Amino acid sequence: MEDVCSSFLGLELHSGVKELKQMICSSGLPSDVTIEVGDVEFQLHKFPLVSRSKSLENLIGDCSDDEKKITFEDEKRSFAKLHNLPGGPKIFLLIAKFCYGIKLEVNSSNVVPLLCAAEYLQMTEEYGEGNLINHTQTFFNEVLDNWTDTFKALESCEEVAEFAEELDIVSRCINSLAIKACTFDKNLFGWNGMESKDNPFAAVIWNGIQTTSTNQDWWYDDVSKLRLPLYRQFILAVESRNLDREQIAGSLMFYAKKHLPLLGRESTFSNGNLSSSLYSNSNQKILLEEIVDLLPGQKLIVPTKLLLRMLRTSMILHCSPLSIGDLEKRIGMQLDQASIEDILIPNMGYSSETLYEIDCVQRILEHFMAADQDQEESVTESSFNGADDDDELIGNSNSLTPMTMVANLIDNYLAEVASDVNLKLEKFQSLAATVPDYARPMDDGMYRAVDIYLKAHPWLTDSDRELICRLMDCQKLSLEASTHAAQNERLPLRFIVQVLFFEQFRLRTSVAGCLYVSDNYNSQTHLTSSMILPESGNVHLLTTRENERRIVAEDMRGRVSELEKECLTMKKEINKLVKTKGVSWTSLCKMFGLGLKLKSKAHEASASNKNRDPKKVPLLSRIRDVPNGMNQDQENGELDD
Repeated sequence: MEDVCSSFLGLELHSGVKELKQMICSSGLPSDVTIEVGDVEFQLHKFPLVSRSKSLENLIGDCSDDEKKITFEDEKRSFAKLHNLPGGPKIFLLIAKFCYGIKLEVNSSNVVPLLCAAEYLQMTEEYGEGNLINHTQTFFNEVLDNWTDTFKALESCEEVAEFAEELDIVSRCINSLAIKACTFDKNLFGWNGMESKDNPFAAVIWNGIQTTSTNQDWWYDDVSKLRLPLYRQFILAVESRNLDREQIAGSLMFYAKKHLPLLGRESTFSNGNLSSSLYSNSNQKILLEEIVDLLPGQKLIVPTKLLLRMLRTSMILHCSPLSIGDLEKRIGMQLDQASIEDILIPNMGYSSETLYEIDCVQRILEHFMAADQDQEESVTESSFNGADDDDELIGNSNSLTPMTMVANLIDNYLAEVASDVNLKLEKFQSLAATVPDYARPMDDGMYRAVDIYLKAHPWLTDSDRELICRLMDCQKLSLEASTHAAQNERLPLRFIVQVLFFEQFRLRTSVAGCLYVSDNYNSQTHLTSSMILPESGNVHLLTTRENERRIVAEDMRGRVSELEKECLTMKKEINKLVKTKGVSWTSLCKMFGLGLKLKSKAHEASASNKNRDPKKVPLLSRIRDVPNGMNQDQENGELDD
C-alpha cells in the first residue's frame, strides 16, 4: 500500500514539476537558480523566490556563504539545497507556484505542511501583502471549525511533527477535537461519518462484547486512526475537560481492539474485513502498556472479560511487570464479575511447572480481598460517623454477595486446575485458604476440588491428605456430598468418620424437630376439639381444617420415614468402616471427643421417653438409636446392622 501511495505521489509531483517548467518556459526567461529539495531539482528564477521569502533571499543572495550550501556551476546559475524543508518536494512545489502567482489550492490535508514550510522560509507580510504565512493561518483557523477538516489536519501533522509541535499546531488541533468530542453532537461541527452499514465498527460483537455505535461514541473510529503519540494527547485532552470516564475507557478499548489482534481469538470482523493495525508485533507491547496507563481507575469502567484478555495478551507480549500488576489490581477490584473461562490463563513461561497461571490468580484474589477489606472499613467508619443501623445492615448483606460469588469462582477454578499433576499442595492450599470460611455457605465445591486433586495425586501421604481435608467443613456438606464422601476411599479415615457423625447428628436433629412439631399438633388438636363446639354454621369449617391437619401429619410421617432410612444407611456405613479398618467404635468416639456427647444425647433421649405420653412411645421407638438390652460398649456408640 505504501508503494502505491509513493508511486501516486511521485506521479503527482512529476506532473506538477512539468506544469511549472511549462510556465517558466512560456515566460521566455531562462532559469537562473536550481533549488534541490530531497531528490528533486527545481529550475527556477531568483526574483519570484527572494521577493516572497526572507530565508530564500538570504540563501540565494549571499552566494559566497559556504554554510548556506550555495555553489556555482557558472556565473549565471546558482545552486541551493533545502533538504530540511517541512513537507519535502511536494510542498515546495506548491510554494514555488505561490511565488510565481499561480492560484494555490490549500485544503485541510496540506495546510499544516504549508504553514510549517512558510514559517521555515519566513514568508511574512514584510515580503508581500497576503503572503503565505498569513494566507495559511487564515485558512487553518477555518479548518478548526470542522471536525473532519481538523482531523485531516491533525493527521497531516505526522509528516511535519517536529515543526508542528513547535508552532503549537498539534495542540490546537487536539484541543479543537477534544471540545467537539465532549459535546456528544456529531452533526454540530459538520461531521459526516460513514453510515453504519459501511462502518465495520458500527455493530461488532467482539468475543461476546457488544460494541454498538451510539451517539456518544461517534468519534471512536476517527481517533483510532491516529498514531499513539497523537492519540495519547487527545485522550489526555478530553480527560482534562472532564469527559465521562466510561467514554474515555470505551475509546481506549476500541483503539486496543483495533490495533492489538492478540486481544481477540479472530483477526477478522463480522463483515470479513481485516483489522488494519498501524503497529507491528514489536510495537504492540508499547501500545498495550500505554493503553493500560491511560485507563481510568474507577471500578467496572472496563468489562472484566476484556481486562482479563488484556492481561493474557500482556503476558504473551512480555509487558512490563508494572503494567501486568496494574491489570491484576483492576481485575481484583471486580473479580466477582469474572467467569471461570476467563481466569483460566495458560502459563506462558518457558520454565513454568503448572499448566495455568496459579500465582497470577492468587495475586488477583489477594487484591479482591484487600478491596473488600477497605470497603468494610469504610462502612464501619461511616457507622461511627452517624450512619443508620439499617443502612449498615443493608451494606453488610450486600457485601456478602460478591464474596460468595468469588468463593464459588475460586472453587470452580481449583476444580479445573486440580488435575494438574505439577500443582503443588502448598499452592492449592494457599489459594483455597485465601477465601474466608463465611464466604462459602456450602463446601460442596471445595469437596469436588479436593477430590479431583487427591485423584490426580495418589502419592500424597496420609498427613498431606488430612492437611488438605482441613480446607473443608463437614457440617457444610450437602447430603449428596456427605454420601459420596462416606464411600470415598481417597479420603483419610478421620475425615470420613467426621462426615458420618455430623450427618447422623443432622438426621437426629431433623427427626427430633419433626416429633416436636407432631406433638404440638396433637396437643393443639385435642385442645381445640374440647373447647369449640361445632355449630351448624361451623361444621364445614372444622372439617376443612381437620383435613388440612391430617395432610400435614401424613407429610411429617413420610419425612420421618425417609430420615429413618437415611439414618439406617449411615449406621451400616459406620459399622462397615469399623469392621474394615479394625478400629473399635469406642476408640473412634474417644478419638474425636464425641463419646460424652453421645452419652448425653442418649440420656436426654431416655429422659424424654419417660416424660412422654405413653401413646407416643411407639412413634419414638421407631427412630431410636440404641435398642433395649445392648451392652455398655454398644451404648457408647457401637451400631448394629
